[in-house]
Amino acid sequence: MSTRRLFHLHLVSDATGETLNAVARAACAQFEDVRPIEHVYALVRGSRQLERVLAEIEESPGMVMYTMVNEELRQRLENRCDELHTPYISVLDPALDALAKYLGRQTSHKPGSQHALDSNYFGRIEALNYTMAHDDGQSSGDLNSADVILIGVSRTSKTPTCIYLANRGIKAANIPLVPGIPLPAELPEARQPLIVGLTASAERLMQIRKNRLLTLKQEDDTAYVDRTAIEEELTNARRIYSRNGWPVIDVTRRSIEETAAAIINLYQEHRKLA
Repeated sequence: MSTRRLFHLHLVSDATGETLNAVARAACAQFEDVRPIEHVYALVRGSRQLERVLAEIEESPGMVMYTMVNEELRQRLENRCDELHTPYISVLDPALDALAKYLGRQTSHKPGSQHALDSNYFGRIEALNYTMAHDDGQSSGDLNSADVILIGVSRTSKTPTCIYLANRGIKAANIPLVPGIPLPAELPEARQPLIVGLTASAERLMQIRKNRLLTLKQEDDTAYVDRTAIEEELTNARRIYSRNGWPVIDVTRRSIEETAAAIINLYQEHRKLA
């Protein structure tokens, strides 16, 4: 049985809840011996929706974190939490207060303002469409239109990293390094994109690939999961990266978010030099 302490965590948002969820999980990750039971309430913008939230908080008492701009709904939530002796916090208030003081302006009090259908939003949609069309070496006819191109052997997190980058508005293509198959002929002519090579330890790749084959219910007696073959793939990949002068990121101990953050830093430097 797990020794982790369980607790109820109520996340109340008048928008999609993405910001709130990210903050809550980042905070909870700092406590290794606890695990939240998340109750997520999105688009809470009326009395009926709030009543359901309050009923669940009363039924399963715990910490309440919220992002709400409607003063009346906020006050009702806080008052009920006080009655139930339930702790609560508005996670955006400190940042909004600091910005308002610095800028000398008041907030707009518009729920979900960060999701407005502006040019940035459509830019992210365009980036996501491009990324999905250029996953795993597909549609390689316009690689020079990419912002970032990731190259690596199988199971080096190319696809999820590209999708994460696309959600940040970065058009990302990825190309697999497959033994015996050459890279796209147009790749050397792609001058605009930042090209990054991904690598990982042979042990880690072998483990991930075996799990992949197990999930697909396929035999694992192949070169795909052979330690020596994997080491040869990685050696060949390093030679290609070195020959082309591409920066390399080892993803062995990195999360997708950490890998993407490193790529974004490289991309910003690349844009300055372009």
